Parts: sequence; structure tokens; C-alpha cells
Amino acid sequence: MEEMALFIGVSPPIFQFLICFVATIPLSFFHRYVPGGPMGKHIYAASTGAVLSYMSFGLMSNMHFLVLIIISYASMVFCRKQCGVITFFLAMGYLIGCHVYYMSGDLWKEGGIDATGSMMVITLKVISCAINYSDGLLKEENLRQSQKNNRLIKLPSFIEYVGYCLCCGSHFAGPVYEMKDYLDWTERKGIWIMSEKPSPSPYVPTVKALFQAGLCMGVYLSMKPRYPLSRITEPVYKNWGFVERLSYQYMCSFTTRWKYYFIWSVSECSMILSGLGFSGWTNSSPPIARWERAKNVDILGVEFAKSAAEIPLTWNIHVSTWLRHYVYDRLVQKGKRPGFFQLLATQTVSAIWHGVYPGYIIFFVQSALMISGSKTVYRWQQAVPSTNRGLKKMIMLLNFAYTVLVLNYSAVGFIVLSLNETINAYRSVYFIGTVVPVVLILLGNIIRPKPATSRGRKQQ
Repeated sequence: MEEMALFIGVSPPIFQFLICFVATIPLSFFHRYVPGGPMGKHIYAASTGAVLSYMSFGLMSNMHFLVLIIISYASMVFCRKQCGVITFFLAMGYLIGCHVYYMSGDLWKEGGIDATGSMMVITLKVISCAINYSDGLLKEENLRQSQKNNRLIKLPSFIEYVGYCLCCGSHFAGPVYEMKDYLDWTERKGIWIMSEKPSPSPYVPTVKALFQAGLCMGVYLSMKPRYPLSRITEPVYKNWGFVERLSYQYMCSFTTRWKYYFIWSVSECSMILSGLGFSGWTNSSPPIARWERAKNVDILGVEFAKSAAEIPLTWNIHVSTWLRHYVYDRLVQKGKRPGFFQLLATQTVSAIWHGVYPGYIIFFVQSALMISGSKTVYRWQQAVPSTNRGLKKMIMLLNFAYTVLVLNYSAVGFIVLSLNETINAYRSVYFIGTVVPVVLILLGNIIRPKPATSRGRKQQ
């Protein structure tokens, strides 16, 4: 095993984890044929997830998972009205405590692995389930559409709950899904109901996702030795000019993203093969199966985002959706529009969820600034009359360049994690990715153009 690990350039613990992670693909496929009805499938989902966790992280991993599961389930049993709030703070607090105890960020940088990454996924699952169970007490007419879709009227059984949390190793890297979807999938309800329409074939989209996973791994392994992050702290980096340093930071961020693209592509394979990734049919003729529930990243959407506001829609998609439904939307008072406070609070929760390293906090604060600055540019773009296509395209190109610049500058903090290294990396390029968003936000408060479409609507 050590020889294989060295061959692909990872540590033995990471290699062992990768074996278990890839094993989720066949295990998810076999879920389709588990006998015993829904109960048999719940037991299979829970047991395979627990065994894979034990093989990847050791016995203590399942103990940590069990703490999160028991905390949240007990709150739903004994305090339904407040179980969402209780679970949010207790589960998130326990996760933060484990982040601090294991110092997981440093361990990952050194080639190690621990269970905190999986705990992050389970934490989101137990919080959303508890909040949706609490929403089951509210009147439906007062709820947002997402609340109506996901609310739980009945308390799931404990085995259903454990199966939902550990289903076939989906807790390794996501994607995050809802308890209601898990139950409908297991019991063949909703879009999974047996009907005259044949079940969607998972094989073609699975092969596409597998090919994508292989391509991403190949790109990452080929680029990682050429752009080591450690070079940012070396004397040779300090001798480079501004453009060269900024370009190297871009390449470091770009290279790191392919590791995540690989991980999420493997997860996509597992979700598609199990059938849980199915999200309905298109309205085309003939209808085509959609697999959005399995998709956690749109690679081209990330790399060629026209605006920073598009990044949450293409990167770690289901976590972004979770943050929107369970943090961002719930901080907006009824009848009022969301603002920078809701955005900053959401990004802060995301930062703490990732870990307590300064690099995470700085990155997500930077993300809030980046998105706000991009929205300013977009408002200017909308104010340009449609007849002036050249200027519109120029501003659109400006927003694209701004997003590339600030995203890859900010991502360095997410990668290096420590405060000193983050500040030094930002200082080496004169804090350009911080100054530009702040300047745009200030200019946006001074220059407030009216949308160019308003006049056209009046004339119509």
C-alpha cells in the first residue's frame, strides 16, 4: 500500500481513505438490490457507512458521528419546537471542538486524514433534519417553498436517521441531501415512485462522472509538483515581480481546485448509481433524466464564472444551497430584502463550519466582499442601454476578470490557513484582492445608476 501511495504522490492514510471512498461507488450500486424493503435498505446504508468510516478513520470516527446523531435525535424527541436551534448550536459546537482538538487543517496539509471532514457533512444533515422537523409544526401558508418541500411531519425512526446520515459513505464528501428526499428514495415515493415510465438508466451519466473524476485526478497530480504552495514562502518567490507573484497564486489556487473536482466527481458517481441522485425529468420530448442532486460542482461554471455571485451556484453546490436555506433566508426579516449583513453572517457560518483557522475566516470574509463588489459591477452593467452592446460586454468582461482575480487571491488563505502565511501572501501582491472589492463597494454607494430597462417598460 505504501508503494502505491508513493506512486500517486499521497500519504498511506490518504491512500487508504481513497480506497474506501472509491468503494462507495459499487456499494451504492448494490443498494438498489438490497432485500427486506425500506428497513433492509436503511440497515444496509447505515452499516456500510459505519464500516467504511471505521476502515478510513478508525473506531473513534463512528463515536463522534454517534454523538452528533444522538444530540440531534434527542432534541427532536424531547423538544420539537426548538430542536432546530438546539441542534444547530450543539452540533456546530461539537464540530468546532473536534476541529480544535484534532487541528484537522494542519493534519490535512501534512498528508494526514481524520474524521472531521465527514463530521462536517453529518453536521449539516442533522441540523437540516431537525429544522425541517421543527418546521412541521408551522402553518404551511407561512412557509417558503423550500420549507414546504422539506418539512417533516413525522419523526423518522432512529434507524432511518442513522441510514440518512451514513448512507453508503455519502458522508465522506457529500453531497448534502434532505431527509425527506432520502425517505422518498428508500420507500420509492415522489419522483422515485414506480410508474409506467421506466426508471432512468444511471450508466451513461455514471461513466461521464467517472471520466471526469479520472481527468481531474490526472490534472491535479500533473500540476501539483509544478506549483507547490510552499514556494510562496521561499526567497525565489520574493524576488519575482508583482505580476509573476499574482500569477503563481492563481496557479496554486487553480491546481488545488482540481483535487476537490476529483472528490466531488467520485461522489457524483455514487449518488447516480444508487438512484438518490435522480432529480426528475426534463420537459423535453423525449424527457431526459436529471441528476442535479448528485452534482456538487460545475467545473466550467467555476472557472468561467461571469460574476462572483455565480460561484455559490457552481462550487460545492449543495452546501451553498444548505447555507441559503438554513442560514441566509432565515436571517431575512419578513417583508425586508437581504443585505450585506445576511451575506456576511452566512459566510461566517461557512468559515466556522470549515474550521477555526484564520485562513478560513479571512477567505469567507473576502468572499462576502467579493460577491458584494461583483453585484456593484452587475448593477452598472444593467444600467447600460441594450443598444450599447459594446459597453455591456466590456463591463461583463470586467466582472469576469474581477471574479478571477479576487477568487484566486482569496483562495490562498483557504489553502495556507495560518494567519501569518495568509497575510504575507496577500501582502506580496499589495492586498489587491481586498482593496479592489472595497473600492467597488464604496463606489457602488456613490454611483447608483437606474436600470436601463425601466424607461423601456414605461414606453411599452
